[in-house]
Amino acid sequence: MTEITEVPSPFCGIGTDDLTIHVDGLQVKVAAGGCAVNTPAFELPLGDPEPRIAGEPATLEAAVAKAAELLRGKRGPVFSGCATDVNGMRALLALADRVGAVVDNAAFNNARRNLLAQQDTGWMNTTLAELKNRVDVLVVIGTDLESFAPRFFEKYVWNEAMFVADNEQRDVIYIGKAPSGEASTSPGGRKARVCACSDADLPEVLAVMSALLRGRPVKVESVGGIAVSDLQAILDRLKAARYGVFVWGAAALAFPHAELTVQTVCAIVKDINLQGVRCSGFPLGGREGDQTANQVCGWTTGYPARLSYARGFPEYDPFQFETARILADGEADALLWVQAFNVTPPPASEVPTVVIGRSGMAFAQPPAVYIPVGTPGIDHVGHAFRLDNVVAIRLKKLRDSNLPSTAQVLAAIEQQVQAHYVN
Repeated sequence: MTEITEVPSPFCGIGTDDLTIHVDGLQVKVAAGGCAVNTPAFELPLGDPEPRIAGEPATLEAAVAKAAELLRGKRGPVFSGCATDVNGMRALLALADRVGAVVDNAAFNNARRNLLAQQDTGWMNTTLAELKNRVDVLVVIGTDLESFAPRFFEKYVWNEAMFVADNEQRDVIYIGKAPSGEASTSPGGRKARVCACSDADLPEVLAVMSALLRGRPVKVESVGGIAVSDLQAILDRLKAARYGVFVWGAAALAFPHAELTVQTVCAIVKDINLQGVRCSGFPLGGREGDQTANQVCGWTTGYPARLSYARGFPEYDPFQFETARILADGEADALLWVQAFNVTPPPASEVPTVVIGRSGMAFAQPPAVYIPVGTPGIDHVGHAFRLDNVVAIRLKKLRDSNLPSTAQVLAAIEQQVQAHYVN
């Protein structure tokens, strides 16, 4: 048994880098620093490492050749999932460019709620480091922050802050969902303030907060079950703060036109700053490669990870190039599913499907090709962006599974495709 310390995680998104891992052959065990998100992901047993063609065992070379055969010459291939590390995403984009595919990050519908607001009016956001060292009022909007990242408060709120003398001076306020546990309770026992309301009422609650902040008349005493006086008290606390931060998880805002709610939060942040008080936003994300996909796609093409190479150049559309829509409308003639972090199978489809996925993935119907690959941060080194997009975490190799990386497999498929056209 080997003990590896200071292990970073690609699974939680918040840059957790202090795990202690015990490795016994191919078995991985989280000995310290784990959580409800990280521990199951690291400890997932290694499955059958053998590639398969139509459910039958095959060599890696044969599976790569079959995948290349299925993807070349297609009119509407779709590359979805996009759950991989930096090098894996680079290789995915190179192959998509080669065959004229649509590229769609599986988590893009969540990210779209943020991107539409950002593209429309912009936003003022912060980083994990600044939040950790400066925040004294943390407002959580419509999100169970503890469920999203169980160690968030331990690492970034109840830590030893550089510019906050006493953690007990920090206020945590929830608007919408109540916390699911006690992580938001201060070390001294002071609990978070909770103004609970349903998701459906969040847009109206935040609109009233925005109106109050701008001095507009509000002629009701409560909204969504929250007293207007309580919302005013939250704004008063923010205006007296040294540094306030609004946190929200786009995945939790699962209601129509949630991007407008994100836009309202961003407007509140801006208006607080206009009153001479420092305040920032902090959108959550970055779990299992979704921020990595958008970052690599951004610097490669100028767009986030929902685009098409069908016309010979990258073309972005946050709605038109959605995998579910393309499959439902019968526009796809091949599907490539990339999921190196968990064993989520591809969406059901009648088109030939190539799966580049974590070993142990199970299928209701065997795909045309399944190539098990190593998980970044367990089976090979790599880089993955944490949720604030400013740091690419350097992932370690923990065991010798002999599984290829996503980047290696996709690069091999691209070489086969290219060789066919050259010959």
